[in-house]
Amino acid sequence: VQLVESGGGSVQAGGSLKLSCAASGLDFSTYCMGWFRQGPGGEREGVANIHFPDGTTYYDDSVLGRFTISQDNAENTVYLQMNNLEPKDTAMYYCATSVRWGPWNSPDLYNNWGQGTQVTVS
Repeated sequence: VQLVESGGGSVQAGGSLKLSCAASGLDFSTYCMGWFRQGPGGEREGVANIHFPDGTTYYDDSVLGRFTISQDNAENTVYLQMNNLEPKDTAMYYCATSVRWGPWNSPDLYNNWGQGTQVTVS
């Protein structure tokens, strides 16, 4: 499985960005995917997760109502629409996949990671 993130950039507070995670070699019928972020000196924290078989989604409270995770099976891509961005959202954002059950926001659950895309909000 190979994951490639894109869509990061620099925006002003209140702005929007849409991150993409293009997946190759991924069976969308059995995997789930999470978006994580890691700020300078901080721990990697879960932002959102989508369970591919039924489309169930999960969000961290800090992004609930502002971020939306979605999947496009035809394009083998998962998106993270981020609206009303705040400076505290500044971080490197990563997508990751897992085939195991467990706490969706635990990085240990995931076994494939992308290289990350930087989001900076000023």
